Amino acid sequence: MSAESGATEGTDGGGQRRELTARLAVPEMDCPSCAGKVDKSLERLDGVVDVELNPTAGTATVTYDRDRTGEADVVAAIEGAGYEVTGGTADGGATESASSGDGVDVAPPSEVWTSPRAKKTWLGAVFVTLGLGFEFLLTGGNVAVASVLEYPLHVADLLFLGAVAVSGVPVVRSGYYSARNRSLDIDLLMGTAIVAATGIGYFVEAATLAVLFSIAELLEDYAMDRARDSLRELMELSPDEATVVRDGEEVTVDADDVAVGETVVVRPGDKIPLDGTVREGESAVDESPITGESVPVDKSTGDEVYAGTITEDGYLEIEVTSTAGDSTLSRIIEMVQGAQAERTETEQFVDRFAGYYTPVVVVLAILTAAVPPLLIGDTVTAGIAGYEIVFAGDWGTWFVRGLTLLVIACPCAFVISTPVSVVSGVTSAARNGVLIKGGNYLEAMGEVDAVALDKTGTLTKGELAVTDVVPCAASSAANEVSGDTASQAGDTDEATLLRYAAGLERRSEHPIAAAILARADEADVGDLPEPTGFESLTGRGIRGEIEGETYYAGKPALFEELGFDLSRARADGASDPRTDGGVASESALEADEGAFAADTLAALEREGKTVVLVGTETELLGAIAIADEVRPDSRRAVERLHDLGVERVVMLTGDNEGTARAIAEAVGVDEYRAELLPDEKVDAVADLQERYGDVAMVGDGINDAPALATAEVGVAMGAAGTDTALETADIALMSDDIGKLPYLYELSHTANGVIRQNVWASLGVKALLAIGVPLGFVSVALAVVVGDMGMSLGVTGNAMRLANVEPERSAVAEDGSDGR
Repeated sequence: MSAESGATEGTDGGGQRRELTARLAVPEMDCPSCAGKVDKSLERLDGVVDVELNPTAGTATVTYDRDRTGEADVVAAIEGAGYEVTGGTADGGATESASSGDGVDVAPPSEVWTSPRAKKTWLGAVFVTLGLGFEFLLTGGNVAVASVLEYPLHVADLLFLGAVAVSGVPVVRSGYYSARNRSLDIDLLMGTAIVAATGIGYFVEAATLAVLFSIAELLEDYAMDRARDSLRELMELSPDEATVVRDGEEVTVDADDVAVGETVVVRPGDKIPLDGTVREGESAVDESPITGESVPVDKSTGDEVYAGTITEDGYLEIEVTSTAGDSTLSRIIEMVQGAQAERTETEQFVDRFAGYYTPVVVVLAILTAAVPPLLIGDTVTAGIAGYEIVFAGDWGTWFVRGLTLLVIACPCAFVISTPVSVVSGVTSAARNGVLIKGGNYLEAMGEVDAVALDKTGTLTKGELAVTDVVPCAASSAANEVSGDTASQAGDTDEATLLRYAAGLERRSEHPIAAAILARADEADVGDLPEPTGFESLTGRGIRGEIEGETYYAGKPALFEELGFDLSRARADGASDPRTDGGVASESALEADEGAFAADTLAALEREGKTVVLVGTETELLGAIAIADEVRPDSRRAVERLHDLGVERVVMLTGDNEGTARAIAEAVGVDEYRAELLPDEKVDAVADLQERYGDVAMVGDGINDAPALATAEVGVAMGAAGTDTALETADIALMSDDIGKLPYLYELSHTANGVIRQNVWASLGVKALLAIGVPLGFVSVALAVVVGDMGMSLGVTGNAMRLANVEPERSAVAEDGSDGR
């Protein structure tokens, strides 16, 4: 057995902690009514400070004052409510660590079909089968063998009573605990029905009810265990041990014992035990447990890695940056667990409804058993909907019908319909790299009418990159430097242009400089020239001396100031006069004559690219276009959102009008709003809410925080390893894959449909059965098999369908790149 017992808040006068927290596995506590019984039992225990019960995970977290009670008392109180604690520590064995790391986050898997309850159920089923055989087939052998109060007991009766004793006693026992805790739940209803039927000699009904209900309970336990499997999979992602380098030697220790700053060794095929930074080695790493991306990502020195990810083919030495309890994976697990505690609007409605439904049906059951025999007396025949219905007036018939209504009074199926759907949806999303921080957000995302998208870092990569290198058609300077003739191919001219541009930009710290240097390095242009007399021309560009001549790199306006006529290249070939009115030198006019094809620069600017010209005071070397590249999946993501039913997709950006228009056209959004400050993004979201309804805002989780908070749902992009994004967003896309957004909407929309199907199907079936009982169409067996067991399995199985909703394979992965 294992549990976490951590000190939390209180201390005594000597500084000793007085409050401890025990996290216990209670697998049989699998519905809200079960949790209600446990909660009432713990309330009566002196010294309990706080209780958190999670029936979908089968866990109880109890904070208690160790001076007034102990963990053994806590366990006894839970078991006093009728539920076995299968994970915990002995009293006094609680550690005083705030988080020992071995707490129970989800009930361990149970052997449902071989448990003591299962064995009693199978034995009871054998007794019922034999009893039915003697009752209806082997009637000659069904002799009286005993009598009670002059009532003869036949062989079949004894077999039925045996079934009641074996299979029914656990039900009656649970019903007793429910009565003691004043909880009107299924255990009390079923236990009452079994005792009452047995007491008046309806042994067949009592035995059938006991066995069928026990089978239903086993099936529900199995279904709930399956639902918990997805939670356990998350728990098992991170290895328990790590290989650490200490005093020059490799030692294997518990992952919880590794401190920040230590070095862990990970070999090919091993899981990375903790978050950290690669200090030595290279390897492709499968990050799907964190980001949901199926394509491994190459990692080398300086790259971040996450606990739970798997090395493919290389050796890594990793400097640990967070403890086991603070890793990205641990936070994901913690938030998924917390998501189950967030009650959705539907769940709150169902609980309120169940609070009225059960007492009303119980009263109807009592009236059904008592009133008709008093009013009918003899048999009465009535025609209903074309059928001739016979109403017998005997007490026995109506008593059985009253018992049947008691069975139908249990609201289990529709009470669990929402929680199991939420668990299935949230854990399915987590496995695919989408962290939903509450069932309410799962519901809300599926109801949005408009999606607002930030541009930088969401629709685009958020990193400037060189997109075009356009050398001048007749650049004598370029050819002189490269030693080639003007007739040679443009590749050499491109390399020369990049070489001079990178040489100037190596002194600059502007993001544009980083993009040009990266492209020059990628193109392998050789040694870069060293500029002297470097000067930044604010708002226009830079200049510096290379080999005794002054070179410039900057906006087209800078070169127009120098006297170059760029009107052909900037305005569809029109011969407009120079804007500065100056007169260029003869050599400058000769240099720019035919340097660019008509409309070249204008076309680049229309595409939202920043154009940097490179040259001297007399000659142009060429132009370099730079842009924040659109993500490969952005356009497809917008199309999918439209296909799935989102009414409006809008881009919000602080960038200029030209760039915003170009990106908007490239990705296909319905509209865009440019040059927005953070508070103006909030106004834009509010306007969308007024025009369309519920809005989801997608951004980086930090700069867009006000807009994310204003929207009904805030979605953060690329949150893996980012504490702020994980904490502030309602939903976090762990990778930078915008393609996960349509998946999120589809999953949420499907989850809402599943929840509605479960709730209304449960209520509909219960209503039909309740109507059929007084008419004699519904037996006890049918009520159990269909109304209880059948619907509980049905809603659980329907909820499991959410695991089949998967994101489309990204275009990045399709083209074979690394997915980053």
